[in-house]
Amino acid sequence: MTRPGTGPAWTADELMEVNAARALAGARTCFVGIGLPSTAANLARRTANPGLVLVYESGAIGARPSRLPLSIGDGELADTADAVVSVPELFNYWLQPGRIDVGFLGAAQLDRHANINTTLVRTAPGRPDLRLPGAGGAPEIAAHCGEVLVVLRHTRRGLVPALDFVTSIGHGTGPRSRTRLGLPGRGPTAVITDLGILRPAPDTAELTLTDVHPGATPAQARAATGWDLRTAPAVRTTPEPTAAELAALRALKAGGAA
Repeated sequence: MTRPGTGPAWTADELMEVNAARALAGARTCFVGIGLPSTAANLARRTANPGLVLVYESGAIGARPSRLPLSIGDGELADTADAVVSVPELFNYWLQPGRIDVGFLGAAQLDRHANINTTLVRTAPGRPDLRLPGAGGAPEIAAHCGEVLVVLRHTRRGLVPALDFVTSIGHGTGPRSRTRLGLPGRGPTAVITDLGILRPAPDTAELTLTDVHPGATPAQARAATGWDLRTAPAVRTTPEPTAAELAALRALKAGGAA
């Protein structure tokens, strides 16, 4: 889908968001983080998975916002939800017993084993650390959801060899880390960026490039990663966004009706 003489009819962010929404095609319930995860989850409900139940940390279950919420406390979530429960009930009854299929999280930093930092980033010596929003419910989401999807832009500042702070455990130091720590969920199964998709290798749990988006190359992804990124033997190219997906995404960002 291109416009003659003008290049692709989508942006790198739109490729990321559309593919993140597609990753939710088979899910029943999704615990949604604010920001890019919320964009992807709400797009999935409009395209790949109309029956998807969106769960937000504030206690909104089955939220159907007509626009992207500004925060987990946005009244639009409560107004459109099937139910609103207390935060302790949400975590103790719904999340921790494994009743949520997918957790969708963002990250400021991500390492090769998909561990997440949303707490702080170290700066130059003598300068204060860059403080971030913090953990919120992300550690519990990463621990207890059936699986976790992560979405972030693909840069060497974001995909780093070592985190400045471990906020949420992905695969720890390798494939048996979650078992040793007693974490019941499968952990991150895919990381969707604006260049492609990374998935943990079965033998090492190290993130491996399995897909690139149209117009991107494995060499670009490797150059934008802070460690020596491995690639699958045959790296696939994700399908181009459809006109319907792009229209739904742009309407969502513009505050259009669901």
